[in-house]
Amino acid sequence: MNAPYPIRGRLAPSPTGFLHLGNAWAFLLAWLACRKDGGTLILRMEDIDPDRSRADYADAIIRDLRWLGLDWDEGPDVGGPCGPYVQSERLSLYAEALDRLASEGHTYPCYCTRKELRTLAGAPHVGDAGAAYPGTCRTLSPERRAELEAAGRRPCVRLRCPEAAYAFEDAVAGPRSATLEACGGDFALRRSDGVVAYQLAVVVDDGLMGVTQVVRGEDLLVSTPRQLALFDLLGFRRPAYMHLPLLCDPEGERLAKRHAGLTLASLRDAGVAPAAVVGYLGHKAGLLEAAVPVHPRDLLPAFAPARLRTLPARVRIEAGLADTLRT
Repeated sequence: MNAPYPIRGRLAPSPTGFLHLGNAWAFLLAWLACRKDGGTLILRMEDIDPDRSRADYADAIIRDLRWLGLDWDEGPDVGGPCGPYVQSERLSLYAEALDRLASEGHTYPCYCTRKELRTLAGAPHVGDAGAAYPGTCRTLSPERRAELEAAGRRPCVRLRCPEAAYAFEDAVAGPRSATLEACGGDFALRRSDGVVAYQLAVVVDDGLMGVTQVVRGEDLLVSTPRQLALFDLLGFRRPAYMHLPLLCDPEGERLAKRHAGLTLASLRDAGVAPAAVVGYLGHKAGLLEAAVPVHPRDLLPAFAPARLRTLPARVRIEAGLADTLRT
């Protein structure tokens, strides 16, 4: 992911639970991608969801990342020139961006209820994003909007998506191109309860923080054209992307918070050393011939996106992993 400008990467966890092995996989590889090129690394806490985010999870995330051996140059605990590094403290920046998009005619209020949107889920799907929003509220008259609001409906705010296809070269997934209709159509920038949507917040943050390198799971590939559109509309430079294969359980299911026994905290409590976790993940990424204990910096010489391209789309772990790593 070489670029003609200094690399600025980021780790962007959501404090909605404890970090598990799948999170460690993504953050370790993001750390390696940035440090390999001598880049500056940012830690940003994405606590935009007020119903699920918790301060104790945020504290645990920082503790677990440092236990793993990862470090960063800017973040909520170390400061930096692009703060604050916690999304809940950046709401005014999202509001400014939303106002700008509205003033330029790029947004519109949408009064569709959740029930109505769920009905769309049963319609034929477009691409990988599910049913595309059909633009029901795109052309509502002011009178109709007033009627809906008088009936108690509160609108979300949607982007009036451009029709162009958005192309990018992914360092692992290769060349990609998609229209926003194929990614779900006009998407929400702010929920009806006033909470800013992830797509807007992440673009504003990456743009203002000068992020040039985004490394994340391939499940977010479908979000990339949406974010490219917002980067362009808001006048930010597009970052380079690297979408990673997902780490999965032995049955092929993506690791998630339900895999409580595979959180970093549970592995630590079971007596697993951080070097064992790093070595195992490095082996799964094709950076080590065997899963031997190492520090993240020991993986830097072997790291290259080309190695990740040879991996399967779903990288499975073995059953009884905690016992294996403890020995």
